[in-house]
Amino acid sequence: MLRVVMLLMVCAGVLAGCVSDQVSGLFYPDGVDPAPTGSVARASGGGPVPSIGIDPGIYRSKDMYAALEDGGHSLPAVPYKEMDQRYVRRIVPDPTGEAPGTIVVDTANRYLYLVLPANEAIRYGVGVGKEGFAWSGRAVIQYKKEWPLWTPPAEMVARKPELERYRNGMPPGPMNPLGARAMYIFKDGRDTLFRIHGSPEWQSIGTQASSGCIRLINQDVIDLYSRVRPGSPIVVL
Repeated sequence: MLRVVMLLMVCAGVLAGCVSDQVSGLFYPDGVDPAPTGSVARASGGGPVPSIGIDPGIYRSKDMYAALEDGGHSLPAVPYKEMDQRYVRRIVPDPTGEAPGTIVVDTANRYLYLVLPANEAIRYGVGVGKEGFAWSGRAVIQYKKEWPLWTPPAEMVARKPELERYRNGMPPGPMNPLGARAMYIFKDGRDTLFRIHGSPEWQSIGTQASSGCIRLINQDVIDLYSRVRPGSPIVVL
């Protein structure tokens, strides 16, 4: 059985898009937490995972994925009921064994974990790179940007000539491929050219749909961005 946790706290953060005076409900409001398979699956026992933490950014799905105004841009609500519920933002027992503050991307299961203290983690659903465009290894988040400019790499422009008009950058906005936030992955002081970023294409979460980057729903990447500092370690499996 899932444990009902009442959250009695004021929610005024623009990042969360919450305008109510009180939030209450389940951490896993939309059903059980299916057991993942793959490299970092050891924390789930195959049944419901109990609500183990309280966090102002993890509450009812309809609030987490509501429409919001951010940085002068409007983000539409995400139809969370149409999502695979495995990819709804939630707190879970940490399955990674990494130090708090580490980002771990489990590409096989399409999860991104942000490791918390006390053997917990925030888990987000992600879209990952298509076969042939994937990257893995240990690196760091060198820097991050709100509403970034998107500049397609030269090799992408060569594959898709219609992107030529964006060779010098596509302006920020809800339809920009980098979405509302981007975090830039460097290894040994060099840009890997891979990013963690937002996306307007919520249907792509849980799929191999990008050119190697790690994409999240815009509402999720805003939440993650607020928790990550430049220099944070990242492990992509």
